[in-house]
Amino acid sequence: MNPLTPPSPETVAWLRELADRRLSPEEFRAALAIPLGDAEREETIALIDWFCKRYPTPAERLAYVRRAYRRWTAAATLGAADRTGR
Repeated sequence: MNPLTPPSPETVAWLRELADRRLSPEEFRAALAIPLGDAEREETIALIDWFCKRYPTPAERLAYVRRAYRRWTAAATLGAADRTGR
């Protein structure tokens, strides 16, 4: 088994810049106008089906979203601190 080689700092910086950039309204509309392909549509439907089976009631779905939101905001806070050096 080959160990995973971490990306270079330059690659990490490039990916972070790409992920954090803001799209113009035109770019956003153009991205939304691209229809889903068959494979992406099937994968999306499969994920929705899995989620609804895993969390069958609205209360369970809401509880999951609340837990996930706490994780996401905690991770975003940590990520922002990493980027600012604080």
